[in-house]
Amino acid sequence: MKAFEMTTSSYSHKKGVLQFLDQLCSFYEQEYILASVDTKSYQKIIDRVFQLADANGLPSKAYESSLPGFSAENLTSYLNKVAQFLFRTIGVESGINAVVTNGRVIQLLEGSTFLSHDLHLLESLEFKQRIKHIAEIIEEIKWDDVDPDVLTSKFISDVVMAISSSSSTRDRSSESARFEILSAEYSAVIMQNEHASIHIDAVIDPLSSSGQKLSALLRILSKYVQPSMRLVLNPVSSLADLPLKNYYRYVVPTTDDFSGTDHTVNGPTAFFSNMPLSKTLTMNLDVPEPWLVQPLVAIHDLDNILLENLAETRTLQAVFELEALVLTGHCSEKDHEPPRGLQLILGTRNTPHLVDTLVMANLGYWQMKVFPGLWYLQLAPGRSNELYVMREDGEGGQDSTLSKRITIDDLRGKLVHMEVKKRKGMEREKLLVPVDDDDSHSTTKKGSQNGWNSNILKWASGFIGGKDQSKKEANSSLEPKSGGRYGKTINIFSVASGHLYERFLKIMILSVLKNTHRPVKFWFIKNYLSPQFKDVIPHMAHEYGFEYELITYKWPTWLHKQKEKQRIIWAYKILFLDVIFPLALEKVIFVDADQIVRTDMGELYDMDLKGRPLAYTPFCDNNKDMDGYRFWKQGFWKDHLRGRPYHISALYVVDLVKFRETAAGDQLRVFYETLSKDPNSLSNLDQDLPNYAQHMVPIFSLPQEWLWCESWCGNATKSKAKTIDLCNNPMTKEPKLQGAKRIVTEWPDLDLEARRFTAKILGENIEEPQEQIVPPHQIESTNEDSSSEDNESKAEL
Repeated sequence: MKAFEMTTSSYSHKKGVLQFLDQLCSFYEQEYILASVDTKSYQKIIDRVFQLADANGLPSKAYESSLPGFSAENLTSYLNKVAQFLFRTIGVESGINAVVTNGRVIQLLEGSTFLSHDLHLLESLEFKQRIKHIAEIIEEIKWDDVDPDVLTSKFISDVVMAISSSSSTRDRSSESARFEILSAEYSAVIMQNEHASIHIDAVIDPLSSSGQKLSALLRILSKYVQPSMRLVLNPVSSLADLPLKNYYRYVVPTTDDFSGTDHTVNGPTAFFSNMPLSKTLTMNLDVPEPWLVQPLVAIHDLDNILLENLAETRTLQAVFELEALVLTGHCSEKDHEPPRGLQLILGTRNTPHLVDTLVMANLGYWQMKVFPGLWYLQLAPGRSNELYVMREDGEGGQDSTLSKRITIDDLRGKLVHMEVKKRKGMEREKLLVPVDDDDSHSTTKKGSQNGWNSNILKWASGFIGGKDQSKKEANSSLEPKSGGRYGKTINIFSVASGHLYERFLKIMILSVLKNTHRPVKFWFIKNYLSPQFKDVIPHMAHEYGFEYELITYKWPTWLHKQKEKQRIIWAYKILFLDVIFPLALEKVIFVDADQIVRTDMGELYDMDLKGRPLAYTPFCDNNKDMDGYRFWKQGFWKDHLRGRPYHISALYVVDLVKFRETAAGDQLRVFYETLSKDPNSLSNLDQDLPNYAQHMVPIFSLPQEWLWCESWCGNATKSKAKTIDLCNNPMTKEPKLQGAKRIVTEWPDLDLEARRFTAKILGENIEEPQEQIVPPHQIESTNEDSSSEDNESKAEL
């Protein structure tokens, strides 16, 4: 430390000073930090200081005269004073890595490195941008009243540092950033407008996703504001992969959207021209965070666009609508962690409960779907209302339940901050009270008044459909037929994207209904369903006697988001199970869209999960041909699982009561946030995540017969299969349509029934299939020669 003080105060102008400090730091790190050396013995480093000083052109005699009087106690006292000064003066806490240069504090990110060339770069920038100009001014000053003996290089250096420090403390407005220092002789696009009142400087990486968006915004500004512009192109110097893999258009309302002859509003439009004909494309929307936008009109499959298959026009059109807004918020409790699991309801004055949700552990986050209007936010009846009371403007009565009025009067959504506190006498009570033993857990679910959410289950049961249940609610003529079904309703959850998987989904629905005797309600994630499916499903529900509901959840901004659509869909299968369903729902079964059910699902719905929140089927291991593909039996997964089975995600049961009371959703999101930032993790997101987290979120392993697939199980156990999944075969890579017709005997009949019904509702004609089942060993040659194969199989996800 003494050597550093001497060097920076007296010899900062010397040429070799940075080299000296860098070498001295490296020596100290090797000898005193990384090695087990008595830190009280400093003679070795003192000798090293003398050697390095001579080697870098610094006066070693000055160090020799100052360092022998050095003591460890004095150093400790000095360091304590320095630490206090740094904290009080410039706000640098102990343990924080930072670089202070001429009064400007640069804090280093945790885990980052700061090497000698970084210090050289910082020094050169400081000199070029600030110190050089200050030094030139100081050199012109006449120091008439100063003793010439005082005007040393150290004095001048201290003056420069003091002035620079003073100027660095002034906050510079972000609006006054100076771009003139950029060298743009060969990479700038300049658009002059002498009469413009606005000038825009923009630095853009033209091959980045942000550059796509920014260039579109600048184009709009250029058209309507007509500023002068200077666009500096700043691409990455080397690329390992193509950075842009999409086409982007920015849509903004204009006066052209309104008809000049009548009251017609056309709406803003995005137009893509000269698109590749033979590439499979997907249409996605990039919308403001508070918006929930759905396709309203789309004849073709927006997930699998192949323009060469669209006849001579080769033109595709789609119309989207803003369906609703998202109300988000953060819930806090003073001097405590956010009250995770707290239940909230939202409604009007006359109907207090229209939507509901839970408070997450992360930031106390919650969200609900709303429309413009006046809303009232309350704590849900039950344990949430028994333990907590909402505070309004920092007040709030001890025994009264307050509602928070929220006005949605624009399209920007709303972010609500709410605070709650424990009721008097409830300060030590916990909100989440998990039931450990199986018997008491069953009692709670049957209606114990002390259960975590028994009151909300009773009170909210009449609202489980919600306002947005389905189109059938708006048309009383589409009430489902009873079909002789009786008993407790079985809730089945699924997700599909694209016409092919919607075709599979209809077949899965029919297979469930033909084998299950109790009432069935299906839950579908609305985000990815096509307009055709949403048109057909109310009629299908009426014809076959089942209920359904379309649900949605907006991806939270603070949670690391996937970029590929298929991975986003996988994430929706597992990440939001505690909040995407109404709080009154106790249990749900997930069934993959491409699955065939051969048994009564009531047996699975009523199965005792032994207090576990999740139940999955382990992967089969009796098909020895696939041993080389069983990655969970080797390497990382073998070590991590430690004898636990690796489960398949095509079918699973969620005990939502247990899932919520153990905060399993929060735990899964924590694991996901940690793992998802590594591109090599979670390759099968919906499957890897619950298997990875099963030591914290335990899984009940279902009997093997509950899920059979040819790839992993082989034909020996097929006769006992209660469900058949069309899982991919990594060896043959057989298309699912072809595999379905070959593997599942009833699949062609179910498919024909579903297609006939769909054609009848949409007013289309279908050709009666004349299809030949192909043995597996002929698949490859058949695919090459067949010209009549269903186009949808080519677009398989």
